[in-house]
Amino acid sequence: MLNVPSQAFPAPDSQQRVALGGRSKVPLKPGRSLMDWIRLTKSGKDLTGLKGRLMEVTEEELARHNKKSDCWICIRGLVYNVSPYMEYHPGGEAELMKAAGADGTDLFDQVHRWVNYESMLKECLVGRMALKPTVSPKENCPTISEENRILNGIASKTPVLDNGSKDIIPSYDWFQTDGSITVVIYAKQKDINSEGVIADLQEGKLRGEIIVKDHSYLVHVELSNEVHEEMTVQVSEKVGKVEFVLKKKEALFWKKLGQPLEGHNSFAKCTDRGLHYRKCKLLSKSNVTHDTRLLCLKLPPGTHLKVPVGHHVYLKQTITGTEIVKPYTPVSSSLVSTFKTPSHDDEMHLYFMIKIYPNGLFTPVLDNLQIGDYIFVSNPEGTLIKSQLEDVEDLFLLAGGTGFTPMAKLLNYALTSSSYLRTVKLMFFNKTEDDILWRSQLEQLTCNDERFDVQFILSEPKKGWTGKQGRISSSLLSQFLKRSKFDSKIFICICGPVPFMEQGIQFLQGLGYSCKEVHCFTA
Repeated sequence: MLNVPSQAFPAPDSQQRVALGGRSKVPLKPGRSLMDWIRLTKSGKDLTGLKGRLMEVTEEELARHNKKSDCWICIRGLVYNVSPYMEYHPGGEAELMKAAGADGTDLFDQVHRWVNYESMLKECLVGRMALKPTVSPKENCPTISEENRILNGIASKTPVLDNGSKDIIPSYDWFQTDGSITVVIYAKQKDINSEGVIADLQEGKLRGEIIVKDHSYLVHVELSNEVHEEMTVQVSEKVGKVEFVLKKKEALFWKKLGQPLEGHNSFAKCTDRGLHYRKCKLLSKSNVTHDTRLLCLKLPPGTHLKVPVGHHVYLKQTITGTEIVKPYTPVSSSLVSTFKTPSHDDEMHLYFMIKIYPNGLFTPVLDNLQIGDYIFVSNPEGTLIKSQLEDVEDLFLLAGGTGFTPMAKLLNYALTSSSYLRTVKLMFFNKTEDDILWRSQLEQLTCNDERFDVQFILSEPKKGWTGKQGRISSSLLSQFLKRSKFDSKIFICICGPVPFMEQGIQFLQGLGYSCKEVHCFTA
């Protein structure tokens, strides 16, 4: 998800691309779907042109392959011949050509770093970049010194990365009793949010991560001895301390915590950390509409994961031997029932509202999963910050189709947690009445809370529809975006298909709204 980045909207020709993360889909030719690409990679055809040979690629050699018919791109030190993939790329050939003959890691991370390119492009692998012995490799993450690789106490101080991270580099310690091990992270700042703590205890390995502004601190160890699979996570928000309490299986004295794993005791930018997945069990599946399902997943017993309002995760499944990853925003289990008391997330369950596309690759697989099957779920990502909503008086939500999903928990949070809120208005665009998600619950919510109102807009209404119809437009928005008082503080959120977002942002710009008043949900 990407928030609009400056005080004024950019010029119309570039504004939509900035707001939507520099990404838009292009129509693909028939026979160029993701499934068609997977079939091609399984066909045995030589997609690299090297007849199965891998090579070391110098910068000079990489630069020579910069044409559409001969296009090599480097991503994190691996070089791929992407020419065969050109016609299958959802973002179009022009996007790939921006990194032709060069290192495309930064461009890739800006657009879709969550995609498992190693799986998608494994048959296009040319080789690795040749290392330059005279140049020291850049270290993204400071790590513990060699003498402290046995984990027996407080970690040594790590150097400051940059001016933005001074004085906030966390550290950790551990202690034990006869029955437990407690790992403590000292965040070095107050008001640590429990949503910024992500922990997994799996197969004797502890991975504990805390988010400090735009950085991530990680404790990642293979434990010395066996522990039970459950873990207690205690967050002392006011003092900036996080504790992971593990139960020993045997009352043994541990001489050390364990052995360090990848990224242990490192402090890095969140965008450099990479995504971590855990297996979640499918507990239930129900119909929301004729083509949309509500899936309930249960987190593993050793996982602490709270998805912040407006943030998304990635679901991952292996399909015909290729790992496919798609972003989804968790929703509440229900709209109406959750508004009786201030918002409290069910810490062990995640709910996803997913539209099934019969000719798609990913969603039919999700739809065919049986109760008890597993889905891999990533750490959360997103840019919406709750403080953006603190003193908002009028909240306007613009949703197209399943773009409603980030609005569900946002509605919950706003109506139960904001003391300034006067009105919350949702304009919900769909094709037909049958496509409206949670219509009865939304209508019930208007009765339960006088601050809330919803307008349904249909683009292809059936005969007898008496509500508004059409597509997103400047005239519809100008009627909808009415302040509760002349100088009230407003906030507008928009989510939906890319054309819907692009048009909506353009109309909002034309109506004079600044980027500080608008948040775009994208992934």
